[in-house]
Parts: sequence; structure tokens; C-alpha cells
Amino acid sequence: MLRLTGHTTAKLIIAAVGAIIFFSGCAAPKGEGFAIHLTREDTPPAEMAGLSHIEIADQPIINTSDVIAYSTTTHEIMLTSDAYDRVSNLEIPVTGKSFVVCVDKKPIYWGAFWTPISSLSFDGVTIWKPLGTTGYESITIELGYPSSSFYEGEDPRANITVMKSLEKAGKLTRNPLTDETAQLPHSMKEYELYSWEEDNQWHFTLITGTNRTKTLEEIVSTGDSISESGWVKIQVSGVDEIIDIITRIPQGEHVFWCDEKHLGQATETDIKIQLPPEQIINAITEVAEQCGLNLMVTA
Repeated sequence: MLRLTGHTTAKLIIAAVGAIIFFSGCAAPKGEGFAIHLTREDTPPAEMAGLSHIEIADQPIINTSDVIAYSTTTHEIMLTSDAYDRVSNLEIPVTGKSFVVCVDKKPIYWGAFWTPISSLSFDGVTIWKPLGTTGYESITIELGYPSSSFYEGEDPRANITVMKSLEKAGKLTRNPLTDETAQLPHSMKEYELYSWEEDNQWHFTLITGTNRTKTLEEIVSTGDSISESGWVKIQVSGVDEIIDIITRIPQGEHVFWCDEKHLGQATETDIKIQLPPEQIINAITEVAEQCGLNLMVTA
């Protein structure tokens, strides 16, 4: 996997997105409240941190009236149908598309819309382009891509100015917007399942399938993501826990249980992605069949 990061050579300069930068064209009338803007000149994420002034687009891609609810727990934003369609229809290159979170058109922090088909990693704030059809029209402001382990810097999402603006507008909730026991979203491609043994315990990661190759770091990193934008990554320990997750996958979905041959080049680690003993495989396979899933062991 290629990496788009602040430690890349001079061609790509990206600092941690938690830092606030100064933008030109910000002396606009107050009253817009919370909003997410694109940049006026479609400045690539690779150039954002290297510039002292960036102009935001005149009209936001998401404004306060587009927000139905914002969860302070997960930073998931439930949107109106029109706003969700705008985000879903964005053309996002594999190098990302810059956005700026503003209050009254004053920039607070910046990040990048990202597509889950990208093989580039990113160490800043991201909003992943929705994939597939879900029961929720929402996006999540994430840390890093393809997982939070790639993020560098402080987390800017709970900025007090942003939170006060959303609270004043009656949009803020301290509860997750989705039930942890709810059915997982349909995947446009399929789901992938990975397993490994560590400290005498079997661990599992269920993740949305994509055309790009996953990395070992992405699979074993902590931090779950069920953004309801179509992207899922859940890590659990123990057979009972993964069976509970399997039962939440929509009927008819394909799940590919992969071994280490399906991963990209790994960093040096003692963790080995592998299949568990046959008894465990059979138990999970049986539950998947009862749930109407197409579980394929691809080793």
C-alpha cells in the first residue's frame, strides 16, 4: 500500500490535520453556523498543510440545515436525503478531496473526503465516501485512513466552537446514532473476515471488501468503524463474539474468510493472519449458513 503522509518525501507534504491553518476569504458574514466546505480551487490534501491561505468554496457541501443529528460519541452525522446524495455523488480521487469544517464561515479544521477503494493511506481527518445502500443516510468524521492507527496529531473533532454551534442549532446528541445490535449495512462488494491467535485467544476482524489490498496493520489495529456510510470494520476476541457479529450481516451477503496471502506487505510483527482449528471454522460456518450467508474460506 502506498502512503500519503507527512513523512513522505518533498513531493507530498501533509501535516497532522488536527492543526488549525489560516485561510483567506474568511471575513464573511456570520450566521451560517456549522458547515463543511470544499476548497474554492479544489486544493489537493497533499498541498493543504503547505499553504498559509486557502479559500473555501462559497457554498458548503453540508450546512446546518442538512444535519438531522450529530453524535458527540461517534462523530457520525445523520443527514437529509439531499445532503447525503450530494456527498455520495462527489467525485473523489484516490488522493482525496479536501474539505474544511467551519462555523460561520470561519475555518476550524480541515480534512479530506476519501474513497475506500484508495490504496493510499492518510494521517488526517477523513470522511469516507458512502458505499452501497444502508438504512441510515449518514457520514462519519473519521481519524485516518484506512484506520485510526494511521492518524497523527490531536483529535480536532470535539472543537468547542463546533460543538456549541451544533448544540445551539439543536443538532447535538451524546448518544450513538445507531444501535450496536442493529443489522450491518449491505456491502457493494462483499465482506472479508480475518483471524489470528494472540495471547491464547482467537481474534477476528470483519471488514468491508474492496478492490485494494488490506494491510496487516489495518486488520489488527484497534478501533471499530460502523459509519453507516457503507464501511464496516469490527474487531472482536473470541468465537462467541464473532458469531454475534456474523448474525448481524444481512442475509445473502458474501463473506470471504482470508488468510495472510490476501494481505499486502506486512511490517515486522509476531502476529500471523491464519485460520483457526477446523472445529472453530465449522462452528462459524454453520452459523453463517443458518443466517443465509455465503461464507467462503479462501485459504
